[in-house]
Amino acid sequence: MISRRPFLLAALGGVSLLVSPLRLAAAEAPADPAAAFISRLADAAMQTMVGKGVPDQERAARFRTLFTTDVDLVEIGRRVLGRYWRIATPEQQQEFLRLFEDIVVLTWSTRFKDYGGDLRHTIVGTVDDGDRGLTVSSRVERDRQQPIMLQWRLKRIEGGFRVVDLVVEGSSMAVTYQSEYASVIRAKGDQIDGLLSALRAKVSDLQSGTSAARN
Repeated sequence: MISRRPFLLAALGGVSLLVSPLRLAAAEAPADPAAAFISRLADAAMQTMVGKGVPDQERAARFRTLFTTDVDLVEIGRRVLGRYWRIATPEQQQEFLRLFEDIVVLTWSTRFKDYGGDLRHTIVGTVDDGDRGLTVSSRVERDRQQPIMLQWRLKRIEGGFRVVDLVVEGSSMAVTYQSEYASVIRAKGDQIDGLLSALRAKVSDLQSGTSAARN
């Protein structure tokens, strides 16, 4: 059975996406392209996921577009499966990517639909990792609570960037998913199909929750 830990971590990462761009004063607007990319991503996610009155199905569709545009799903999927990616058939690889996308989209798009808090998102800095890409550090602050420290790991693509990992308070989402999914595969006799079956069940549960929320 797949635990909720990686999904809760994904949700925590999602908090960083739900900050109003209006909280960044004009003088604080990031000057470097990578920081500007992260600020734009936060802006788009805010408009996509926050606010009452948007049907869950439409919210999920909007977030799916955002997710598949700005996140390198294939690279993350390969890292999450690790050595199992190499032994999976092309059909298993493609089904895993579809299910992984569904899980992230359904989890993030529904968890914060009624969010109405007062968050402040600040870009802390950018580190150029050379051929490995860039890391943008940021901070999410909320009144009377400890700040959440984030590191966005980006890869360069023609004309911009794509997200390849999000580190929340020192915990990599990709590594957390990898550990969770590897545990499931081992429990299923090192069979990829065992993980796919568990992911199908998780997607079904998430879709049922979305359907219940609409009714």
